[in-house]
Amino acid sequence: MICKTHDNLDVYYEVQGNEQSMETIVFLNGLTQSTLSWYFVQQHFKADYKIILLDFIFQGQSSKEGEWRNFDQHAKDVKAVLDKESIKHPVIIGLSYGSAVGQHFAVLYPTYLKKLILIATFAHSTPYFEAIGYSWARALETGGYNLMLDVMLPNVLSENYFNNPLIPIDMMKAARKGLNENNEALMKLMHATNDRKDFRPRLKEIQAPTLIIHGEKDLLIPLHMANEVHLNIKNSEMTIIKKAGHTLNLEAVPEVCEAIKSFLAK
Repeated sequence: MICKTHDNLDVYYEVQGNEQSMETIVFLNGLTQSTLSWYFVQQHFKADYKIILLDFIFQGQSSKEGEWRNFDQHAKDVKAVLDKESIKHPVIIGLSYGSAVGQHFAVLYPTYLKKLILIATFAHSTPYFEAIGYSWARALETGGYNLMLDVMLPNVLSENYFNNPLIPIDMMKAARKGLNENNEALMKLMHATNDRKDFRPRLKEIQAPTLIIHGEKDLLIPLHMANEVHLNIKNSEMTIIKKAGHTLNLEAVPEVCEAIKSFLAK
């Protein structure tokens, strides 16, 4: 399905799961992910929840044209999808880039949200984090997404995943190849992270009950960065997944889903 944004771009989204349910979960993608990235996770929730999956502008099947968007604008696009579907008080689950959108959504629309779940999340930058982002951008400039993906994978997947992959690395690369062929669109997505100011002070405004899920071995976003999110969101909870890296919707599906179910049951 397509939802028009305020500037007449197309947000691609899907409605899955139990469409008769009064409870809705919205999944927000990581930087180079698409709606397909939540396939394994959503299986654990589709019987009991309506599920909204969407690609941000510049991602997947959404529009690639237009100026770069900041996280407030991405959050506004998410709200447009929810308004079109007449959904209020959803649970928002965002991973990495999507978790930043989730943070901004929770600040902009505090009464709109039932619960917030932030996976592999961050609210500020560090020289180390910026150096990784720079290496991705340089790889994209010189060798396109294929080279960028080669550079990315050791940052976003743990050693444990490489030793015991749910999806073999070669198969993963082949599956993603057609999703990120627009280098300019990826650069626009990365611009939002580069331009983002330290968001930790704004996290104190979040009212929704919040769970943070983080991988112990996350190299891209070290644990101390996620802990800053936890410390700045009042009464938030934090779950650490042992031996797991950054892409938790792929490499720690049972553990992530167990943590989410426990939090939603409260």
